[in-house]
Amino acid sequence: MNDTPILSLTNIEARGFISYPDIHIFQKKVCLLKGESGAGKSTLFQILNGTLSPTKGEVLYNDRRVEEQNPLALRKEILLVSQSVFLFSETIEANFRKFYEYREEECISIEKMREYLELSKIPRDLNTSCTELSGGERQRVFIAICLSFLPKILLLDEPTSALDEESAQALMVNICEFIKKHNMALVLISHDSQLSHFADQEIVLKRQSADGRILT
Repeated sequence: MNDTPILSLTNIEARGFISYPDIHIFQKKVCLLKGESGAGKSTLFQILNGTLSPTKGEVLYNDRRVEEQNPLALRKEILLVSQSVFLFSETIEANFRKFYEYREEECISIEKMREYLELSKIPRDLNTSCTELSGGERQRVFIAICLSFLPKILLLDEPTSALDEESAQALMVNICEFIKKHNMALVLISHDSQLSHFADQEIVLKRQSADGRILT
């Protein structure tokens, strides 16, 4: 096992009032991020994939400072799936193709698309319009597309919130097996205590009322 973290955050402060503990993300590992509303979880996700620069501290990806790396290339390798995702108002298949076109990559086959939908617990045909999907289904379609890109790190924000317990467990089993098989890392935001047993590492963020600082 590689004991060198793929992503490290040290002495991070953001937005002028949030401080984070040092965080180390490892390949083939699941990191569960927990904390009360307003504790800085979503801000941390933006720092992790380089869409937000911290006001203080150091972020290393593959032992290199993120500000020294190509931001577009970085965001192809560290993918963020929020609770509210963007999908084109077309079919599921068309969305796969458009996102691959955007990345200037050859699209995967129809058979592979179906495999990723099954992995992400989407019981829908590829010809289904994304306008017909629920919010949870839209998020999981986006997860399917992101998994197909085989990123180095996948950031998921509450991926099981719209699922019953049995379906949530099945989805997490699929995703965790997938990331370990493909040498990826998974960072997960969830309030679902049932998901703790999937985590190799748990980080709990708490906001102190005195100065708003985030601490473990």
